[in-house]
Amino acid sequence: MKIKNVRTCFIILFPIAASWTFAAAFAGKCVGVHDGDSITVMKAGKAVKIRLEGIDCPEMGQDFGTRAKRFTSSLVFGRDVQVKEYSRDRYGRMVARVSVGGQDVSLEIIKAGLAWHYKKYSSDPTLAEAENRARNAKQGLWSMPSPVPPWEFRKMRRRGGQPDSGSPQEK
Repeated sequence: MKIKNVRTCFIILFPIAASWTFAAAFAGKCVGVHDGDSITVMKAGKAVKIRLEGIDCPEMGQDFGTRAKRFTSSLVFGRDVQVKEYSRDRYGRMVARVSVGGQDVSLEIIKAGLAWHYKKYSSDPTLAEAENRARNAKQGLWSMPSPVPPWEFRKMRRRGGQPDSGSPQEK
């Protein structure tokens, strides 16, 4: 293929590809909090399940899982939120950054020590720094001697094992 054709192809296809990477945004009322990192928001009269982008909270039944859900609920439940869609996960949920009152919900959850920065899917340096600060301050789940990341907890549960959560802290 000639350079000219490659350039023409790039000029034609770049706007299409770029539109896939830019997030769609909308505002809606949060009508459900399933756990620390999954909520439901109304969009044009329909309930949309959202997985909070960039974080992974402890699972329900795991240390700090209930506390993470309560914290997320205190931030968003019943409130109007702004949603910026990034992608869809394998379960069909929208993966999005959510803000309320100008606060980034993912960031606030990490700052409270109630989530890991989900580095497998996010390279956000702000979330990474917030996790480091929460760890150093022994905030939330970082107060435990060896907190088990939720992805490890899920893996052990799928294999039928009972993960050792690290301590008998609040569930």
